Amino acid sequence: MKIGFIGLGKMGFNMVHRLLEHQHEVVVWDRSEETIQKIEALGAIGATSLEDLVSKLPERKVVWLMVPAGKPVDENLEALLGLIGKNDIIVDGGNSFWRETQQRAAKAAQTGVHFLDCGTSGGVWGLQNGYCLMYGGEKEAADYLEPIFKSLAPENGLVYCGPSGTGHMVKMVHNGIEYGMMQAFAEGFEILEKAPYGLDLPKIADAWQYGSVVRSWLLELAVIALKDDPKLEAIKGYVSDSGEGRWTVQTAIDFDVPAHVITASLYTRFQSRQDESFAMKMLAALRNQFGGHAVKTKE
Repeated sequence: MKIGFIGLGKMGFNMVHRLLEHQHEVVVWDRSEETIQKIEALGAIGATSLEDLVSKLPERKVVWLMVPAGKPVDENLEALLGLIGKNDIIVDGGNSFWRETQQRAAKAAQTGVHFLDCGTSGGVWGLQNGYCLMYGGEKEAADYLEPIFKSLAPENGLVYCGPSGTGHMVKMVHNGIEYGMMQAFAEGFEILEKAPYGLDLPKIADAWQYGSVVRSWLLELAVIALKDDPKLEAIKGYVSDSGEGRWTVQTAIDFDVPAHVITASLYTRFQSRQDESFAMKMLAALRNQFGGHAVKTKE
């Protein structure tokens, strides 16, 4: 299948790479010419502009957006709606707020364009392991893209969620749960780190991976982070948030759901920007391990 792809960041680049490995044709555009050249070396077709990208696509055009939420999505959507037409498809694979996604889908529908939302999880490990995909929108358009979804995802790692916005809603809640899980690991490891027994945290975390109720990929990443730096001395306990936790809490309020753990974990991230603690260093380390997010070093 041949599609266009806009945005070659740390996830977008690897997603295109995975599609190329599965024999799809991908026309790419990014603000960085150097990045375009790197992915061209792997077999992608570079474009010099959005107009050039669209011109290189077949009759039913599919364009996948992998850009930051908010204004970048709106700017690309506005430009693309002037370049493509009825029955073409735009996919927002980033972490957009689901209510905004519904508004964008309604706007696209006015010109006959299908706007799909695809929550994408897998971080910098997705090239190797595949991406868990949660997508929503008009069913016919979603079914048309099934070859792309199946190539990006591992076996059984994709789910059609329903009408417009549901893919991003499911991914939002997924990330809210992720906040809570990460916070629980961070607090637990801080208790162990503070214990006056010189506990070997990497060894303990590694043992938990075998038969333990809390065994998980996040714990596996904790093992990697702790083996690299057992006291996490090289990084600061400063943890950013990219919006999904806030949206999850707001949606919980809208739906009258008492989301205590997710809310507390979000507030703890706010706190991390004010005070140092081992728990915050652990959060920063985990985020770096699974998503390649930058950490602040003491230097």
